[in-house]
Amino acid sequence: MKVNGFPNNIPEFANNKPKKINSTEKFGDLISDFVKDVNRDQLRSNEMVNDFLTGGDVELHEVMIAGEKAKTSLQLLMEIRNKAIDMYKELIRIS
Repeated sequence: MKVNGFPNNIPEFANNKPKKINSTEKFGDLISDFVKDVNRDQLRSNEMVNDFLTGGDVELHEVMIAGEKAKTSLQLLMEIRNKAIDMYKELIRIS
């Protein structure tokens, strides 16, 4: 049995590389970009579910992976928000 190489349609998240952060980039910009990425993941997941349900060219495992990616990125965003709120409360308490 001959095994061919990976197809050209490797999911996009496998090709993502960590972003290099410049010291001049503001924290607010980082959070804003992250929120946009989470929103994009959520929209992509919804789009894939709709495509799957309407009989589009989407496999079930791709839908599940997109859904889990969206879920995980949202959970991370919520944890970052919680830690930021805790940090703010601690700073207020110290002042």
